[in-house]
Amino acid sequence: MPSPAHFFTHLECAMTGERVEKDRAHNLSPEGWPLLARYDLEAMKDRADRDEIAARTRAGEPGFWRWRELLPVARDEDVVSLGEVDTPLVDCPQSAAAIGLSGPLLVKDEGRLPTGSFKARGLALAVAMAKSFGLTRLAMPTNGNAGAALSAYGSRAGMETYSFCPSDTPEVNVREIAAQGGRVFRVNGLIHECGALVAQLDKEAGWFNVSTLKEPYRIEGKKTMGIELAFQLGWTLPDAIFYPTGGGTGLIGMWKAFDEMEKLGWIGSERPKMFAVQAEGCAPIVRAYEAGERHAPAWENATTVATGIRVPKAIGDFLILDAVRESGGAAIAVSDEQIEDARTLCGEKDGLLLCPEGAATLAAAQQARADGRLERDARVVLFNCGTGLKYPLPDRSQSVDRHQKIDIFSILTR
Repeated sequence: MPSPAHFFTHLECAMTGERVEKDRAHNLSPEGWPLLARYDLEAMKDRADRDEIAARTRAGEPGFWRWRELLPVARDEDVVSLGEVDTPLVDCPQSAAAIGLSGPLLVKDEGRLPTGSFKARGLALAVAMAKSFGLTRLAMPTNGNAGAALSAYGSRAGMETYSFCPSDTPEVNVREIAAQGGRVFRVNGLIHECGALVAQLDKEAGWFNVSTLKEPYRIEGKKTMGIELAFQLGWTLPDAIFYPTGGGTGLIGMWKAFDEMEKLGWIGSERPKMFAVQAEGCAPIVRAYEAGERHAPAWENATTVATGIRVPKAIGDFLILDAVRESGGAAIAVSDEQIEDARTLCGEKDGLLLCPEGAATLAAAQQARADGRLERDARVVLFNCGTGLKYPLPDRSQSVDRHQKIDIFSILTR
């Protein structure tokens, strides 16, 4: 089967619109802002059929790799795959009823991807493009899941990878990074301080920095969530999307994908309300949203059980806030108690185990419904960004002594 047509043309500064050529590996724009990949959508509109692409199943290119025409990887040999799948939309009717929704409450369960989180999308693309440029050593700060994806895809591509994580990163994340071939370092600081350390060592270490939005291709992997979602909903979009927001790459990427798909004629002009969800203990985007600001100052003394969204400072803050405001959505903060309650609700009522960040989106949907920002009959999509199995769970087991007479009534009513 021939390679898909390639429509990636150049990079563009997200702030100034300045064109940057795609001929080599880039981090930020010359002005210090994130770079966005651009495509010849007019040419693609004439030459690429949406439904033929959607139906494509290429050997070795499952899941999000089917959308190659809207991705920057030109050569088949640069694709790095670990058996990606389309992540399911899981209907959660009991949770919906519990939070006051009559419309469908769908959870896009990104935990089904390789390495158990949506970070697989962005890092697969970042590693593939690094491979195309001949890079062999990559580094990044991580709260856990991104480092796991970097190490896995990096190992698959024959690269050295270096992950720097806060010292309280969940132990399973730290160990899986190393188990998949990556070098991992615990740092006495938060993720933005880990990022500063990576940048400080860039030249001396000779690695390429793949931090969130400090290179242009992780966002291209994350935007496939938006393409895949539209495909799964019959080329329509939901009324509202609740997205756990740290660096915000996925929210920005989906907003970009919606625009690209409209220009291609794949979808109409409708847009969901985009809700950026943060924890009360680390809510810089929420604070900026409520203050009417376009940039979010760093959050001091960040703390939350949802470590994946514990990002005190996001370089793409203005892109997140633009998308939220343009969509008519909002930025919402929820407490750790609300997160744990939502996790319990979805697990016990609908049998779906959410990660803390995913549970935050359910808590935020409940809050938005209660304060009237979410209509009762809205079609809602929550993003569960990783498998709940990676995170500590409360021990609710009880003991039974097999040598004693068992009181079955007591067992059934405990």
